[in-house]
Amino acid sequence: MVIAENLLVKHSLRKTKIRLVILELFLSHNHALSHSEIEESIGQDYDRVTIYRTFKTFEDQGLIHKVPADSGLAKYALCQDQACADHKHYDNHVHFTCTQCGNTYCLDQVPIPLIQKPQGFTFESFSFLAQGICKFCVKV
Repeated sequence: MVIAENLLVKHSLRKTKIRLVILELFLSHNHALSHSEIEESIGQDYDRVTIYRTFKTFEDQGLIHKVPADSGLAKYALCQDQACADHKHYDNHVHFTCTQCGNTYCLDQVPIPLIQKPQGFTFESFSFLAQGICKFCVKV
């Protein structure tokens, strides 16, 4: 709980029970989480809107970033130290979705190739989503 509290203070956020609970869930998982996964984990103590608002606040403050998914279902992952800030996210890195367990991981260490944009185009974001079998499922 101390790490979660410190992250909230670092991002100038009040320490509320829902924020601590959700942040602890992100800290205890090594993969991205969806709104429904969070909802399942915390039971019916908090309504859907409260969870959504917490996600939005965390994203706005640079605590989590949205992860692309081919299913259309949004997932979120914790931002790495100092990689994200208020309204500016370093989420242009490779994300990997396991085709067996369905978990999505940030692969910050995988270099992204330089992409030349065509004349007249302006890129606002990139989505790098790889699929395969994660190291946890390969061992099974």
